[in-house]
Amino acid sequence: MFPPTANDADADASFLAGFRMDHGDGPVSFAQFMALALYHPELGYYRRARQRVGFSPAADFYTATSTGTVFGELVAAAAEKLLRPTAARACEFVEIGAEPDGGVLNGVAHPFRSARTCHLGAEPALAGECVVFSNELFDAQPFHRLIRRDGVWRELGVAIDAERLVERELAGFSPPVAAVAEILPTSAPDGYRLDLPLAAAELCAQLARAPWRGLFLAFDYGKTWDALTTDTPAGTARAYRSHRQERDLLAAPGRQDLTCHVCWDWLEQALARAGFASIHLESQEAFLIRHAGAAAERITRDARPGPAPRRSRLHELLHPALLGQRFQVLHAVRE
Repeated sequence: MFPPTANDADADASFLAGFRMDHGDGPVSFAQFMALALYHPELGYYRRARQRVGFSPAADFYTATSTGTVFGELVAAAAEKLLRPTAARACEFVEIGAEPDGGVLNGVAHPFRSARTCHLGAEPALAGECVVFSNELFDAQPFHRLIRRDGVWRELGVAIDAERLVERELAGFSPPVAAVAEILPTSAPDGYRLDLPLAAAELCAQLARAPWRGLFLAFDYGKTWDALTTDTPAGTARAYRSHRQERDLLAAPGRQDLTCHVCWDWLEQALARAGFASIHLESQEAFLIRHAGAAAERITRDARPGPAPRRSRLHELLHPALLGQRFQVLHAVRE
């Protein structure tokens, strides 16, 4: 836990005021709370002008994009191989959810017709031939929380009590959860927590429905529906602040990241319904070795003897104990 400061108290008071303005004292679904905590124009974590991603102590977490141009080189090489060089040259590379000063292809020589970034919440305006790329986009979408009590699923929400945010059970399901109630597992034991990444699935469907052709390429962490409903009894939700995983999801609203595992089955179904084919899910390690192996070999070969930052970054991306198995890659093509 971080010791509270006067600035923290002011920030918490501002958030409670914003919560009340939108929802009274609640309760509201966890997804509604999360939308406020992450995306409110003034209070939201992803709307604040501050460093969030990187190895710096001032950041909260790091991702593959923190490895400099190495990740971008591998992504470009893999996309070119999956599309074939001629098709790649006709594509616009569109990165969805990039940090304001980020972009996976910054400083990278790439084969694409053009490249642009689309920040969180902005309309991507996808059309024509594209590579639609994201890195940890879907896990950053609001999710719903459920718990099994007395053989019944109950939705968890957030309310204000005595000037602090608290967890509360809702009287019934919110509309998004009610729409999927029939697929909730009936054999889960009491106390099982289930985090439903419904907004991630809807975002994937929106991107897939747009009038574009080419390669969909998403790096993220997630699980199958079977794994989410049987292997994660405490749920997959967590918070990150200053490179530490925090247990209290309601602490420091607007000042810590909130995330949960995506459901890969739902994203695959959204792509299939929109006419995508060759839909594959691989670990990051397997994907980069299989589709960008030549670029990885070149980085290793060109490294000088002794300490080699680029080789170290490559190791970070591929090693199974680091990012190689922690992340997965979903890719698909629509001709």
